[in-house]
Formats: sequence, structure tokens, C-alpha cells
Amino acid sequence: MPKFVFVTGGVTSSLGKGITAASLGRILAARGLAVASLKMDPYLNVDPGTMSPYQHGEVFVTEDGAESDLDLGHYERFIDRNVTRASNLTTGQIYNAVIAKERRGDYLGATVQVIPHVTNEIKERIHRVAREQQAEVVVVEVGGTVGDIESLPYLEAIRQFRNDVGRQNVLYIHLTLLPRVATGELKTKPTQHSVKELRSIGIQPDVLIARADEAIDEELREKIALFCDVKIDNVISEPNAWSIYGVPLMLEEAGNLVLLDPDPKGYRELARAKICGTTWAHPAIANGKLYLHDQDLLLCYEIKAKE
Repeated sequence: MPKFVFVTGGVTSSLGKGITAASLGRILAARGLAVASLKMDPYLNVDPGTMSPYQHGEVFVTEDGAESDLDLGHYERFIDRNVTRASNLTTGQIYNAVIAKERRGDYLGATVQVIPHVTNEIKERIHRVAREQQAEVVVVEVGGTVGDIESLPYLEAIRQFRNDVGRQNVLYIHLTLLPRVATGELKTKPTQHSVKELRSIGIQPDVLIARADEAIDEELREKIALFCDVKIDNVISEPNAWSIYGVPLMLEEAGNLVLLDPDPKGYRELARAKICGTTWAHPAIANGKLYLHDQDLLLCYEIKAKE
């Protein structure tokens, strides 16, 4: 039975769930695990191919020709494993499949409802990714923000998923924002309300990742742990990074992810390698190619010079 990691987001969108999910995948893959990724988008479009890039970013085309979400490009670059059309799920695809089954009579005259028919279709798509990619770990990013009406079927599906496959095989990670107010203080109240909303659906997050413009201190971690009913070791700070390729190191150095064991393959040293001279091992490098923007490349040279 593979393990399933579900990444949800709270307070606001565009926090970096995709980068965080890809970074988790990079850390796990560095430990020799077969990692698969899935992005679940709650919009009614069948795929983002007809969507304006100003609304939803650029389209990423998979090797089997699917026009998919931009986050799949992050998954592929970070994990160094080609993704397919099965790695991007939208509400449009789900409703197309459910309606087609209803028209064929697959439901044997039953009243077709969100629960269980839509949620069952979502869960089957998650299992499909695990089967097709023969994954040991599946990292699933739930698009949107907790509290959005569009996301509710997906959240209900992943709530049911833990009971279906066993609690020991599911981990819930919630990424949330700590905004800074005019006084300069980081506020935890939006995070508390986001977790409260998630718990009202029936999901208690196992790990909280706190996004802020700087690393949060121990006092804030203790406060979040107390009000959100999460172990303090599972409250992880994720401040703004110099580059998206620095996020795997940031999470690795936190050293608190309950899913991770001591690193037998020296990932820390691997990822810190002089990426301007290596041919492998850094999240930005795959198949001997350097996936960096010019600004990032300059930063890498600067770090190399300082070392």
C-alpha cells in the first residue's frame, strides 16, 4: 500500500502549495522512494488549455500531450520523473466522467450525488496515479483555498481517503499564511481560522507549514501548535526563499517532517552541491540539464564564491 500526502492551502491562494508539494517530493525521491504527484484543480474547465495565462499561469504540456497545470512542470523538474495527463485532475474532468457513467447506466438507476459518486470518482483518480506510476508515495496538491465552495468535494474525498486506506497511510499537510500587520507583528489568527474551517470538514492536519516573509520564532510555533492542536515539532516555518530551488533545503533543514527518516543517501550534501559544476542531485538539475533562470544562476555563482 503506497503512502499518500495531501497538501491543502489556507487563508489565501498563491502561497506556493505547488512548490511545497514538489519540494516534499524531491526530499522523498532523494531517499530512494518512488514518488508520484497529482494536482487537483477545483475549476470547472476540463483542462487549462483554454484558460488565459493571466488568470492561471502558463500551461505545461506533458509528454503524452495533455495541457495541464503549471505546477506539473515543478513536479517534473523537482522529482525528475515525467508526469502524464493522469497527474492533473479538474472538476470538469470529474463531472464529465460521472455524467458519462450515468448516461451509460453504470449507476444502475441510483440518484447520482456529490457523495458518494463524485467523491468516489476523485478517490479513484488518486488511486489511478499510484497504480500507473507504481508509486510508493503519492503527493497530492489540493488546489484552491480551504473555505472555497469549489474545493469541498475534494476535501470530503481526502477526508474519506484516510478511512479507506488506513490512517497510517495518509498524512495531511496544511500550508497557511502568517500576514504581517502595520505594527510589524506576524498574526496567527488567520491560520487558526483556516485550521478551524478544515477541522469542521473532518480533517485534522498532521503538519502545518507557516508561510511568512521571514522565519517564525519558537513562541509563534508554540502558539500555532496550541490553538491548532498540532505537535510543535510539526509546525514548520517556510519563509520567503532566495529561489524556489531553495525550498527543498529549507524543509529538509527544518528536520521536523514526521514522514521523513534520517537521510541515508546524503541528500543534504547532494542538494548543497555546487550546482554550477554538477550534473545531478540539485532540484534544479535533471538529466544533466540546468533548469534555472538567469537571476537564479547568478545567485548560485555568488553562493559558490562565498563557500
